[in-house]
Amino acid sequence: MHSYPVDITQKPGVEPFFDAETNTISYVVRDRASNDCAVIDAVMGFDYSAGRLGFESADKIIDFIRAQGLRLEWLIETHAHADHLSAAPYIQEKLGGEICIGENIRAVQEVFGGVFNEGIKFRRDGSQFDRLFEDGDSYKIGTLNAFAMSTPGHTPACMTHVIGDAAFVGDTLFMPDGGTARADFPGGDPRQLFRSIKKVLSLPSEMRLFMCHDYAPNGREIRWETTVAEERAKNIHVRDGITEDEFVEMRTARDKTLGMPKLIIPSIQVNIRGGRMPEPETDGKTFLKVPVNVL
Repeated sequence: MHSYPVDITQKPGVEPFFDAETNTISYVVRDRASNDCAVIDAVMGFDYSAGRLGFESADKIIDFIRAQGLRLEWLIETHAHADHLSAAPYIQEKLGGEICIGENIRAVQEVFGGVFNEGIKFRRDGSQFDRLFEDGDSYKIGTLNAFAMSTPGHTPACMTHVIGDAAFVGDTLFMPDGGTARADFPGGDPRQLFRSIKKVLSLPSEMRLFMCHDYAPNGREIRWETTVAEERAKNIHVRDGITEDEFVEMRTARDKTLGMPKLIIPSIQVNIRGGRMPEPETDGKTFLKVPVNVL
């Protein structure tokens, strides 16, 4: 297994932003020593019935960064989301920073380039992003040490970002009573997901874990922060003692009962482009495709 440069002595500031429309939690992660920061999994609003973009969630993040006097270095996508459109380019236009994702976005682009019948103008090399992280890549947020850990299974491009004593797991894990992500999207794999989760849960027990989504099981309040120790003890799908085969059987059966995310069709088309819309048509209008009987 890859050796990762874990440093839990550093404790970044973490500010969550909950988007109720998509049950997504975005984060501003700040270095208290330098006021440099990163944004993780920013949300762009989208009214599907009207075909209109919304900026409320993204503007809250922008206002916070400006009010705190922070400098934005990174706009990190934990993966190509299927449930919301990324606001990374919108925030980048206002505040700067580099838009980043895992290198296996190329595999996602290849698959969905076919699903949406994209032409040769759509590049499948990840060049829509400013940086592609490889497994184990280190980077800095001011004085904070951070690294990217490949955690595929939900999608091929999923990565967990570990910043000091805080790990941002994307859709790989949910809160203990929420379990784990689905693994039935194109390129997903429940066995690979189990192994990725075990990598995350091999981090120090006190490591703070931050979720990308929470759906408030059994009507409890929305939560987004837990620890490695709590997940190992209580996660309903992958707590200690549950075997890989048991997980794969459960996950495969459960995924067959799930419908497609409401915004998967617009989200994927935008997010494989780094959060940008497809090129306008000859009349200057921008369109998103709806493939029929494909997904």
